[in-house]
Amino acid sequence: MKQAKIYYKDKFAGILTENDEGYEFVYLKEYLSSADSKSISLTLPLCEEPYKNSVLFPFFDGLIPEGWLLDVAIRNTDISILDRMSLLLLCCKDCIGAVSVVPMDKEDEKDG
Repeated sequence: MKQAKIYYKDKFAGILTENDEGYEFVYLKEYLSSADSKSISLTLPLCEEPYKNSVLFPFFDGLIPEGWLLDVAIRNTDISILDRMSLLLLCCKDCIGAVSVVPMDKEDEKDG
């Protein structure tokens, strides 16, 4: 199982998980209760229920670089181009836009 913290600007907005069933994104209750919270994407509006999909949500897949930048990332790691979650975790901590994807470390998994 792979997990990532999803930030909207500097606020911890939710958790993205890849498991045996596919992918799940859930907004944090604290984020939802904030008066200034915004959805991370038009396709993932604010909602208490988790979003589930058998493939990586198009919004997150769209954050993964393309072209020569993707080639550089793949060439310097042993990650397959088909392993979209690993590419997202590797390349999208500081991507263009308001959303950041930060890999969860072992301490985060214990707390969660």
